[in-house]
Amino acid sequence: MALPRTYESLDCSVARALEVIGDRWTLLVIRSAFQGVRRFDDFQESLGIARNVLADRLTRLCDEGLLRRVPYQERPERYEYRLTRKGVELWPALVSLMLWGDRYYAPEGPPVLVSHKGCDGHVADGLVCSSCGRALEPHEVEPVPGPGA
Repeated sequence: MALPRTYESLDCSVARALEVIGDRWTLLVIRSAFQGVRRFDDFQESLGIARNVLADRLTRLCDEGLLRRVPYQERPERYEYRLTRKGVELWPALVSLMLWGDRYYAPEGPPVLVSHKGCDGHVADGLVCSSCGRALEPHEVEPVPGPGA
């Protein structure tokens, strides 16, 4: 029996959040946005996602207020997709999920490390720098190839 698409009968914030971000393409679009991807064609190329699926996910993320469309060209009209504050607030969950995946599903080592800009450390459990111990924010880090890349 397939699970229902909605979880209206569940009084649970995890279930409600899954309504918005609970499929793999949605989380990968958000991950790409954190990595600086902003344009439709760049999302499509980097993810290898079908154009109709990507259009659906971008529309949903905009409708939910996690991304916003910003025009960058008038003729033809084209938009970039940028994280909103609501979207940026997913960073701790996304990084924690990545670290969990690195721990249990990356036998060759993490494919990507989240590097602390200006420091030789990387984000570690608790979203702190492995080198200086500072609590990190999304604008203070950048993805770099890891040993499992």
